[in-house]
Amino acid sequence: MTQAAPIAAVHPFPRFTLSRQIPSSHREGPSVTPEELAILTLMAEGLTLDSVAVRMSMSQRTLSRRLRCVCDRLEVSHPIQAIVWAAHRGLI
Repeated sequence: MTQAAPIAAVHPFPRFTLSRQIPSSHREGPSVTPEELAILTLMAEGLTLDSVAVRMSMSQRTLSRRLRCVCDRLEVSHPIQAIVWAAHRGLI
């Protein structure tokens, strides 16, 4: 029996900075703001809504409203689907 090579631990979602530009090829169709991308990135990293709200300096109610607006704009029913949408486009 041979030993399998170790798998390198690579984080699937790189850190997001608000100065990051959205590639022009991804600007077609629905779009999200850099702040919304930051929220989705933090959620993709596994932070709780409380932690995301603190990091983004907003209330939980504001965060929930922003997530609801993003989901409506992207025509998805859950923030996880918005995260997947952004990940598939290479935004997070």
